[in-house]
Amino acid sequence: MNSPAPERLPSPFATGLACRCPRCGEGPLFAGFLKTVQRCESCGLDLSFAAHTEGPAVFIILIVGVVIMGAAAVVEGAFHPPPFVHLLLWLPSVVILALSLMRPLKATMVALQFQNSSGEGRLDG
Repeated sequence: MNSPAPERLPSPFATGLACRCPRCGEGPLFAGFLKTVQRCESCGLDLSFAAHTEGPAVFIILIVGVVIMGAAAVVEGAFHPPPFVHLLLWLPSVVILALSLMRPLKATMVALQFQNSSGEGRLDG
């Protein structure tokens, strides 16, 4: 007996970076900066499963923290600038880097949720 071929899904990382639908890779995933659309305009996927959690923010804190602290340590070791120079360099860098990572990381988390069929935690009982 031949079973139907499984649906070939696009890479969750490619669709996440492009902020596209996790099933078809075509339709936009966001209606605003971080608000997900209700349904994909291309394939009709219901995106209500997309968890509204802090997962992307946690990854952003870790990524931005490592990058900025490493860069600040290198600058301090090489140039010994006064504290206000560190503020002028790193505060805007943190904001820009965090905001630029927020959409792609949230889209990647949504795509991974879709491909792994994950949902909210439930207690049996």
